[in-house]
Amino acid sequence: MLITSSSNERIKHARRVREGKERDLIFVEGERLVGECVSSGLGLHACFTSAAPSPAQQALLERVSCPVHQLSESVLESLGDTMSTQGIIVIAEHPQPELDRLFASPAPLILGLDRIQDPGNFGTLVRTAESAGTCGIFSFAGSTDAFAPKTLRSSMGSAFRLPILPDVSGLGAIETCRSRGLKAVVATGEAELLHYDYDWRQPTLLILGNEGRGASADIMRACDARVRIPLHAPVESLNVAAAGAAILFEAVRQRGLR
Repeated sequence: MLITSSSNERIKHARRVREGKERDLIFVEGERLVGECVSSGLGLHACFTSAAPSPAQQALLERVSCPVHQLSESVLESLGDTMSTQGIIVIAEHPQPELDRLFASPAPLILGLDRIQDPGNFGTLVRTAESAGTCGIFSFAGSTDAFAPKTLRSSMGSAFRLPILPDVSGLGAIETCRSRGLKAVVATGEAELLHYDYDWRQPTLLILGNEGRGASADIMRACDARVRIPLHAPVESLNVAAAGAAILFEAVRQRGLR
């Protein structure tokens, strides 16, 4: 049956998920992200599509294992998180990765994000972390939601493949990593050690701090090393996503990825 009212209870529930009010569920929109979500094997609770899905959307609908609800164009547009409708939305279970997945490699490289606020920056860092071969991400308390709609769009599906542990204690993450043989390294413009002079071949937790304030003082004190990226004056800093890419791909170079 076609849903034509935004007051429908299913639509109200989906809107709560989109707004982050249902902590165990995530809102996934668009053909690419829905496809990545389905491929990840996450449990699906509901799917919403237009009354006339495209061939690509129809192919996705054949892969979903949950109730499918057709919406009028106006309701679909009101439910979506983007300016123009993406044609297909799923409500899925929030990923619950196991801690051990982050330490599966003999020499893990893990990313720690300390109070990263901007969804675009966070999502870009997730995608960069996957492309650089990191084992996963600790998202410290105070960071934006890794699975909010805008963050998901920026990660381009990487969030469904890379283990991300949300809302963790930064100091706790450092201690967990240290107990497993990793060194904690924080990026800061105040460091003496240049990022390419650190030995990234060893097991390492790389920590990137808040866009405006950097890593917290407690995190800075707890780390084993600090690194900085050399910059030509008068530039004093890089966007955190750009800085993360520069450091992570120096690690890729040292580790010899071909």
